[in-house]
Amino acid sequence: MHVELKHKEEFREILEHYSVSPRAKKVLDNVNFTVLIGVAAAGRNTIINQLEKQFNYTYIISDTTRPPKFRDGKMEEHGVNYYFRSEDGLLEDLRNGEFLEAELIHDQQVSGISIRELEKAAESGATAINEVEFGGAMNILEAKPDTKVIAVFPPSYDVWQKRLLGREKMSDQEMKNRLNTALKVINLVRNDERIYIVVNDEYHHAAERIENINKGELDIVTTRSRAEELLNSFEEQIAKRIEEI
Repeated sequence: MHVELKHKEEFREILEHYSVSPRAKKVLDNVNFTVLIGVAAAGRNTIINQLEKQFNYTYIISDTTRPPKFRDGKMEEHGVNYYFRSEDGLLEDLRNGEFLEAELIHDQQVSGISIRELEKAAESGATAINEVEFGGAMNILEAKPDTKVIAVFPPSYDVWQKRLLGREKMSDQEMKNRLNTALKVINLVRNDERIYIVVNDEYHHAAERIENINKGELDIVTTRSRAEELLNSFEEQIAKRIEEI
């Protein structure tokens, strides 16, 4: 699905200089927050579902300007998968600093975490968790440095492609966008030692690793060293596929 933003340049401008409101900063002081980044179809939502079932986590629903998609045999629902917002409404909230973070994704939609969702998490006492894009994770770390940022990757490039193409049909241009975004994610992870890395070989094992990270039983150096060879392989095969398109 390719969607054109009517206010793309306005979004670019405000996101380039965006900062959260003072109220948002107060909310953040009372929230334990974990965010998952990674390539599309890495299985982040499946892992989050498992964390909610097995441990004390609460999912933070993001806002997005894109329309609902048909995924996993059904149409996405407002307030369940995302809050599907108008461009005008989301742009106004950004102007008022009412998002923790927001990001222009694949050059065709804006998605982000609203402060209202974090207020709900603070009241529940559970660890708040969400999946965000790489730029959003950096914005979150700037606003809340104790956030656990965890990059999730499939166990191989071939498994990733199977998962990605099994989710939805896409044009060559959309695939190229996903590949380029994946390279950016890998580059970010390589160059930021604040980011943990979890390989999603089996979702329940990945969920346990994330819980161990939050309990302090799995350190960042260990997670990164285990994934180095995998990242090298992804880079090589993505670059080759981009040349073929």
